[in-house]
Amino acid sequence: MSALRVGQLAWLSLALLQVLWHGWLRAAPPELIPVVLALALLPLALPLLARSAARRLWWAAVAALLYFSHGVMVAWAMHGLPRALGCSELLLAVLLIGATGAAGRRAR
Repeated sequence: MSALRVGQLAWLSLALLQVLWHGWLRAAPPELIPVVLALALLPLALPLLARSAARRLWWAAVAALLYFSHGVMVAWAMHGLPRALGCSELLLAVLLIGATGAAGRRAR
């Protein structure tokens, strides 16, 4: 599997994790769920505006730095399910960033 494909799968998985986490498992009051999901998914949706797949993946990796930081904070500060979700977010962000770096090295 190519690094580009791994990065795209990690990007999609990170978006699905946000929907699962904020929309279902740790749901806010029902009237706020659309707002919470929009804020959680906006950084992952912005790279879709880029023209090429490689450029989209690079911008997704930049956005993943936010999710990496959030995952570290949650994994450090919480216990139980939130810690597991934070660790999952952290690992997916690292996978996305690493795949983007590998794709960039291969392109050179």
